[in-house]
Amino acid sequence: MAFNIPPFMDATLQAGFMGALSNVLAQYIESLKVGEELEIDYIPVFRFVLFAVLTTPINFFFQSWLEATFPSRPAGPHPKKSDDKPKEPKLSVRNTIIKLVLDQTLSATFNTLAFSMYTRGLQAAMHDAPKETSISNAIRFWNSPGSIKFDEVDWAGVWRVACDEFWGIYVAGLKVWPAVAVVNFTVVKDVQTRNLVGGMAGIAWGTYMSMLANA
Repeated sequence: MAFNIPPFMDATLQAGFMGALSNVLAQYIESLKVGEELEIDYIPVFRFVLFAVLTTPINFFFQSWLEATFPSRPAGPHPKKSDDKPKEPKLSVRNTIIKLVLDQTLSATFNTLAFSMYTRGLQAAMHDAPKETSISNAIRFWNSPGSIKFDEVDWAGVWRVACDEFWGIYVAGLKVWPAVAVVNFTVVKDVQTRNLVGGMAGIAWGTYMSMLANA
């Protein structure tokens, strides 16, 4: 009996892998800058994987709602005769524009603030985290009691940093994500494949965000 993974779980697994890859690429670029051999620190790698796992389902269901509410190609009228072939649905420019606006405002705002709050909050909660170049040691650290001290985080300060970072990240994203969204909404027909396309673009974006998080 075949086991079918729900589409949102498939998208989450893909996003987790791409998040890990983007963070490793960021560490590689940083190692080239300082002229050192790459030694992967798995603490931030796991941090980016966790962010993808937490936020991908939210984004997946939001994109599913957008497509259900404003379909790119609304179904046309039924053929008058049973033997007539149904017409290929045409692209709805109106719905595409609505989805693009909502995606680049509501979704972009949520993801930008969520990234900053999550990243800066965890950095503060794990300020004494060692560099772990062993996956097993990194897993052991993440699972050890007291490794993440949320009670020591100044959340008001984290929120101020997130607000300060917001426009810089948002404007940088406008150079990438509107183009990706247009391709997805006009060419790609299903939400699952759209997440994959977005994830591929997200490798480059995630690398940039990883370097920003470590700045």
